[in-house]
Amino acid sequence: MSRRSFAGKVVLISGAAGGLGSALCRRYAAAGAHIAAMDIDAERLDGLAASLRAQGSEALALPGDITAAPDCKAAVAATLARFGTLYGLVNNAGISHRSLLQHTDPAVIRRVMEVNFFGALNLTHAALPHISAQRGVIAAISSVAGYAPLIGRTGYAASKHALHGFFDSLRSEVEDAGVGVTLVCPSFIRTGIGAAGLGGDGAAASSPRITSGGESAAEDIAERIFAAVADDRRLLLPDRTSRLAWWLSRLAPAVYARAMKRGVGAEFESTPR
Repeated sequence: MSRRSFAGKVVLISGAAGGLGSALCRRYAAAGAHIAAMDIDAERLDGLAASLRAQGSEALALPGDITAAPDCKAAVAATLARFGTLYGLVNNAGISHRSLLQHTDPAVIRRVMEVNFFGALNLTHAALPHISAQRGVIAAISSVAGYAPLIGRTGYAASKHALHGFFDSLRSEVEDAGVGVTLVCPSFIRTGIGAAGLGGDGAAASSPRITSGGESAAEDIAERIFAAVADDRRLLLPDRTSRLAWWLSRLAPAVYARAMKRGVGAEFESTPR
């Protein structure tokens, strides 16, 4: 199959004002796509859209909350009103939490699931008929935590595992109609998601985020995502850590678990028992 072209195509990206979201908007815009950028942070979103327009791209700012199905329907409707079609969707918006389960209010895990899973469901459901009509593409930003355990992030891992079941199954429904579905599983990226992570009580996490294997630049990951979606890849493991975690968690899960806990478990060594 030949690589997809995004020139003149309309791509809706959620979490657009964040680090990876902004990089994705710029990469698709550089390929000639028209950008529909959705985010809950209206001020940063307006700045992003203005920047894209200043560089000669068509960009529409769509302030809204992906956990609210009416906001997602309104974003898709506004995109169609502005551009007439919708070809691609990148479900990028997400939040994290860092806390051991025994110190975590279940409401925190519900919040993470609402954003990471149900938000992607809401936006995909609203966009799907229009993307199907264009034989377009859908991508979901998952994580290493979508296929392997990650200490202190039970809710985050659950939300990302849910994305895999949902989008792998959705692919089976739409691929024969020419719609591509790509799951992306990076490890750590230099974005604001760590600083915005929730603690066990729902407030901002107090412990610093410890990474394993270093952090990738958002622009580098955005480039890899763009190429994978254009090539209709089902799964992208965009960095060395994500590829090592994929194979080690399958071939030697106990070894993976020990290495993972050594790598990021120090975050929780001082957590009150």
